[in-house]
Amino acid sequence: MAEKFVAKADELKDGDRRIIFDGDNEVGVFRHGDQYYAYSNFCLHQGGPACEGLTIARVEERLNPDKTSRGLYFSGSDMNFVCPWHGYEYDMKTGECISDRRLKLRSYKVVQRGDEVYVVT
Repeated sequence: MAEKFVAKADELKDGDRRIIFDGDNEVGVFRHGDQYYAYSNFCLHQGGPACEGLTIARVEERLNPDKTSRGLYFSGSDMNFVCPWHGYEYDMKTGECISDRRLKLRSYKVVQRGDEVYVVT
């Protein structure tokens, strides 16, 4: 397994992302809080740049005890990213497609060595 340099840790702030190249493969690396996540930048729908669109808080419905809706709210902790071609949305923590959890982007391990961040390809 090879490690590809992504960035210096202090260059990636909360909410930032980088796209790195490993031969013909592109990998999107996200920072959310103190965690790093990396996925193939190849959308499962039609091959668009899955990791290059918007990052948005997950929308969740809150229910009353009688199961009626209290409304839709943005999550305070969970984030998604959206392929800019056709709007396929992916869970940042798992790489799963929000509309069909059977679909999942290829994930990569991210390691931090000192002040440098790497993706294991």
